[in-house]
Amino acid sequence: MTRPQPVAVVTDSTAYLPPLPAGAVGGLTVVPLAVVVNGVPGLETVDIDSATVAEALNARRVAVTTSRPSPEAFSQVYRKLLDDGARSVLSVHLSAQLSGTYDAATLAAADFDGRVEVIDTQSTGMGLGFPALAAADAAAAGGSPAEVRAAAEAAVGRTTTLFYVDTLEFLRRGGRIGAAAALLGTALSVKPILHTTEQGVVVREKVRTAGRALARLVDIAVESAGESDVDVAVHHLAAPDRADALLTTVKERFGERLRGAYLTEVGAVVGAHVGPGMVAVVIHRVD
Repeated sequence: MTRPQPVAVVTDSTAYLPPLPAGAVGGLTVVPLAVVVNGVPGLETVDIDSATVAEALNARRVAVTTSRPSPEAFSQVYRKLLDDGARSVLSVHLSAQLSGTYDAATLAAADFDGRVEVIDTQSTGMGLGFPALAAADAAAAGGSPAEVRAAAEAAVGRTTTLFYVDTLEFLRRGGRIGAAAALLGTALSVKPILHTTEQGVVVREKVRTAGRALARLVDIAVESAGESDVDVAVHHLAAPDRADALLTTVKERFGERLRGAYLTEVGAVVGAHVGPGMVAVVIHRVD
């Protein structure tokens, strides 16, 4: 019988992890966020997919909202992992500036006498996924709670999330970006390049056209990597051709410095806030 790992790692469904070989990462449990489409609730990746949300957003008259998992949902997950033999749990989540998920996990963790710790990655998508995978790798290697947490925190510091949206309207509606910044996106056809920070979603740079924005997205990604080798993830919503072209350019620019490259479509939760046409590049420096 396989003995349980000392540390179990939990993340949430907005990590949008790429398909991984069976057994590649142990001890990683994913808690789904909720999405409501035109009054009908469902769980991301379980009941509602990205295509459903993209169609709803394009329809414009269909309301789409999202919500965090409840503290009770996290408590159930933590309790099961501990009952199954884990000595502690590390819960790694998307930015507290973007969702109440981190707060819900923290509330649940308070009931476990220090056996559950929670980390805010200050990002989402693979900006969350890379730290979660780093923690899971450390846990699978038998790392202590402190070592597993350190692996996640180090990955947070080495990861940069950049993205482009055709319109800032969806981010404005969901309160993920201020009205003033949203107005910028309609003035003189300005196309902002955005990134996630400890303050949430902020404008990194402003350009005039979508084509120029996508080119600068790659330029900034390369700049953020410095001289390091990198893992790269490209995300999109209902824009597979744009994402394929972006990934091809990224691979060409990094060349032999590229250790791993992943392409995934974002799910319903992030999709509801960015809208169709979004593309993102997440750079994880391999120091």
